[in-house]
Amino acid sequence: MDIKYKVSKLKDNNTKEIKDSVSVEEPLEMSLRFKIKEDWKEENLSITMRTPGQDEDLIAGFLFNERIIENFSDIEKIEKQGDEVGDYSIQNKIVVTINNNKNVDIGKLKRNFLTNSSCGVCGKTSLDSIEVIRGGKLDLSYPKINEKIILNSPKLLISKQSEFSKTGGIHASSLINDKGEVLAIREDVGRHNALDKLIGHVHKKKLIDNRSQFIACSGRLNFELVQKALMSNIGLIAGVGAPTSLAIDLAKRFDMTLLGFVKSNSFNIYSNKERVVIKN
Repeated sequence: MDIKYKVSKLKDNNTKEIKDSVSVEEPLEMSLRFKIKEDWKEENLSITMRTPGQDEDLIAGFLFNERIIENFSDIEKIEKQGDEVGDYSIQNKIVVTINNNKNVDIGKLKRNFLTNSSCGVCGKTSLDSIEVIRGGKLDLSYPKINEKIILNSPKLLISKQSEFSKTGGIHASSLINDKGEVLAIREDVGRHNALDKLIGHVHKKKLIDNRSQFIACSGRLNFELVQKALMSNIGLIAGVGAPTSLAIDLAKRFDMTLLGFVKSNSFNIYSNKERVVIKN
C-alpha cells in the first residue's frame, strides 16, 4: 500500500517538484482472546508498526513464531475492531480468538509482549499524544544546513562507521553540525537502537545544539525514528533510504524537515524545505 506525496527533489544543484510514492505505515494493536476455565479473557498482546494489509497473516504468524499457538488450527477466528481512522480509513486493532490456551502464559506475556492500550499509538491519536509529550512545534528558523553538507552526509556516515567496513550489515546514526563535522556516531544492527544510542550519548555529553545540527541515518526513516529525533528537538533528519507515510505526516505536523534518498548528487525534501540552504 502506498500513497503519493508532493516532494521537492534536489539533483545536481537543481530543484523540481515531483510526486513520490511512499509506503504507508500505521500502528496495529494486536489482542489475544482465550478461555480460562469458563471465563473468556482478552489481553492486549502487542502494538507494532506495519504496512496495512494481510494483518490476519501477521498476527497468525506472530502467535506461531512465539509459540503461543502450536498449530494454526488453534485459531478460532480473527476479527478487525474499532473505527476506521487516519488519512487512509484503516482499522488498526485486530483480535484473535484461540481455542487452545495450553501455551498461554500470562506472566510471560506481560514480561515480553503486553502493552498499555492507552498509550495512544493507534490511529490519529499517535500524533496527538506526541504533541502532548513535547508541547508544540519546532522553530522553523533553524537549523540552516547547506545542501553540500547534506549531500556529503552518506559519505561521512560510512567513513566514520567502525563496524560497517567489517560486516556490511549494521546501521548508524550521527549528529552532524552546519560545518559538516560529525560530532558523534553510534552503530547497531537495529536502526532504532543506533539512534537511541546516539541520543543517549549526545545528551549525556551535552553535545546538542539544535540551532546548528541535524541527524543523519543510514537507512529508511519511519515513524519511530522521526519521533525519537523530535523528542530531542532535532529540526532536520536525513536518511539514505525512503521515509514512510507516517514519518512524513509526523514531520509535517511538528515542523521538522525530513529528507530521504540522500545520495552524493540528490535528495528528496518531504517537508519544510526552509531549513535547506540551496546554492544555485
